[in-house]
Amino acid sequence: ADSYWIKIAPQLLHQTVKLHTADSYWIKITPQLLQSDCKTTRCRFILDYVLLFSFSPVLSSQSRFDEIRKSNQAAAQRLAEKPCSSSSEEEEEEEDDDDVEDGRLGKRGTILQSTLTAYTNHMGGDVSELERTRRCLNEVFQSGAITCLICIASVKRTQAVWSCVGCYCIFHIPCIQKWAKDSIFLVSSVTDEDFGKKEHPWPCPKCRYEYSPQQTPCRYYCYCGKEVDPAPDPWLLPHSCGQVCDREFKPPCGHRCLLLCHPGPCPPCPKMVSVSCLCGKAAPVPRRCSNKGWNCGKTCSRTLPCRIHTCTHTCHAGVCEPCPRVSVQKCVCGRSSAQRQCASPLWHCDQACGRPLPCGNHTCERVCHAGACGECPRAGNRTCPCGKSKCALPCTADVPTCGDTCDKKLDCGLHSCSMRCHKGPCETCRQAVTKQCRCERHTKRMPCHKEYLCDSKCNKTRSCNRHPCKRKCCPGNCPPCDLSCGRMLGCRNHKCPSVCHPGSCYPCPEVVQVKCACGSTSLSVPCGREKSTKPPRCKELCRNPPSCHHPSRERHRCHFGTCPVCKQVCQLPLPGCTHLCPAPCHDQVLLKSNQRAPLAGPWEQPAAPAFECKALPCPPCQVPIPTACLGEHEVSPVQCHARGPFSCGRPCGRTLTCSNHSCSLELCRTVDSLGAGKECEHCEESCSKPRPSGCPHPCTLPCHRGNCPPCTQMIRQRCHCKITNLYIECLKLTAADEEARKLLTSCKNQCPKQLRCGHRCKELCHAGDCVENCSQRVKVKCPCKRIKKVDIENLVLCDDICKKLQRKYAEAELEAFEKRQKGKRKKNRRNTEVEAEEGAWLKYRKYLLVPVCVGLDD
Repeated sequence: ADSYWIKIAPQLLHQTVKLHTADSYWIKITPQLLQSDCKTTRCRFILDYVLLFSFSPVLSSQSRFDEIRKSNQAAAQRLAEKPCSSSSEEEEEEEDDDDVEDGRLGKRGTILQSTLTAYTNHMGGDVSELERTRRCLNEVFQSGAITCLICIASVKRTQAVWSCVGCYCIFHIPCIQKWAKDSIFLVSSVTDEDFGKKEHPWPCPKCRYEYSPQQTPCRYYCYCGKEVDPAPDPWLLPHSCGQVCDREFKPPCGHRCLLLCHPGPCPPCPKMVSVSCLCGKAAPVPRRCSNKGWNCGKTCSRTLPCRIHTCTHTCHAGVCEPCPRVSVQKCVCGRSSAQRQCASPLWHCDQACGRPLPCGNHTCERVCHAGACGECPRAGNRTCPCGKSKCALPCTADVPTCGDTCDKKLDCGLHSCSMRCHKGPCETCRQAVTKQCRCERHTKRMPCHKEYLCDSKCNKTRSCNRHPCKRKCCPGNCPPCDLSCGRMLGCRNHKCPSVCHPGSCYPCPEVVQVKCACGSTSLSVPCGREKSTKPPRCKELCRNPPSCHHPSRERHRCHFGTCPVCKQVCQLPLPGCTHLCPAPCHDQVLLKSNQRAPLAGPWEQPAAPAFECKALPCPPCQVPIPTACLGEHEVSPVQCHARGPFSCGRPCGRTLTCSNHSCSLELCRTVDSLGAGKECEHCEESCSKPRPSGCPHPCTLPCHRGNCPPCTQMIRQRCHCKITNLYIECLKLTAADEEARKLLTSCKNQCPKQLRCGHRCKELCHAGDCVENCSQRVKVKCPCKRIKKVDIENLVLCDDICKKLQRKYAEAELEAFEKRQKGKRKKNRRNTEVEAEEGAWLKYRKYLLVPVCVGLDD
């Protein structure tokens, strides 16, 4: 709407207004207004100018300049107080919403209303004539509001359309072309005689305005018809060329439409003309051309057709009404008089005229009439009843019959009357003839004046192509079907009310109201589009009752579906205190449901999580309350739900009952309380007192007062000889001196250690080294074990014989080694040889060489 008036303003400035002082001012200021940041202010300026200069009465230039200057200053003041920008559509929507909440029209409605009412409101005209234009413009502004009645689909701004000149309804060009072709074919195919010979008209699907076949649309024109295939422009109305309409007004007045190319009928002519009143007595005054008839308020006083009285009505147009008075008036023949309305002075009485005719023998038999009676109808030459003979007789004598056969054509048109010349009508034809029935199937001998109709029923289909004729003796021109169509229309809501017909039915003529949720706002759409049409935006507030504890909902517009979640403050009293809940309303909160149906198998997809509406409890009270600590050392704010005595964080420090440790709890106490109280902790630590030297065991009692009890645990201790484990009480071991400790750790068995002489120690298990005081006699051998002696002090050594034997043993061993080496080289040698039997020396040489080797080493 903004771009519409922005484009039309420069054209109206140069085409429809004479330049005056104020005009030149506006021509200078218009470019600045067109570049303004505020759409509303910009369009308001242009509208003020267009409406004031184009459609107002002739005023002085100075007065118009003053009015425009005041309007400009007021608009500038509004712009300074509330700046706005046209760069964002969201801001426009917010402004529109604010207007709706304040009970005012939106910007588009205000501009459209101001544009149309300006044609008549300055002179007190009627706005009802502009309703069709307003409705068409409003439908064009709304996306998807225009519907093609043939295909029941929305008309898009990029599609080729055609507009009817009778009802201005818009259709798709392919739809209307198919409609025209089908209509012409169906009308021409009703009868076979004129099929394809006559040019039958086709009607508009809505208003039934008839068009000739040549008027079938084949090109896409704009609304005014100036431009072919208009390109879609986002700054223009859909299907508009953007030029001045320039169509002649209806009814014609000599002027043309000044709006830009627009849909629907042109508004009434806004031109100012000087016209006199309806009766022509008053002086001419400036009036709008569409409303130029005006009443001066004086009495008409024109002479009425009765030529006796004058018109008593006020100033009016056209012929005066008939005289309402009554007067005595004579009939046409002048014989009777009666009281009659002056509006109908001519009347006829019921008496015959009775005036003598010129023949002098007869009187006029006509009823009351005006003018001369005429000649006598029996004067001159007259013929006999059959018309074969003529004779001249006086008007007083009757014409005799001629006696010949009548021979007049009877009503059948085939035979003549066989009676003699007679007066009056001839009798019916009774001649027997062979007649063929109307359907030409059967013949029969019967009187000529009777019509022969057989009993055969017609089996042809009527023009509807649905029902058979079933008429008896049908000649072939079956009458149109008189049954009701009853087929379901395209809207799928109503049935066709027309008489049964061929082809497709007309679109449903019903109009359905698509209403908002509350029903206060509605939109008229063709029947069948109510399901696919988006409901109109309602300006009323939502009337649904609140679903929470609040008495009323938040203010929001009427809508379908559930209302938005309440965002008001809860304000319910919290449990356990006197404060109110400051959280947002939580009576209805959507929570994800945990109850899900188990899947039947891995092929099933998990369902979307379900949500359920639940009421949540109020959160704990968070109001801070000043509270003193337990020891009343300080006052700190504590949340209301956790109010009560609290610890200030200082450790307790009182000596526990064990008298060894102090309380470490953060529980403040008063200064005068030194001993441990009931609220102090109980000492749960083990006894940490030092143990006697040598005791490795801790005290088995918990932390206690006084000395620890003596340790009675057993200590596992190895004896001196490291063979036996001894278990000794810890108390005895730690209290014993050095000698007693040695006795306690002795196993009382013989010492298992060997002396250097090889004999075992004879003393009991003891600490330290054994004493070398062995007195036992033993056998002593030399190293090769050949010489044996009984001696205690001296050792026995090998002599020369022992050495010789050792050498022999060594040589024999070497020789045996070499033989073994030679035997390994002969791999293929058979083991057939018998080994020689070993001697005694070879058999026991290893036992003899070992002592020798040991002696050599020594």
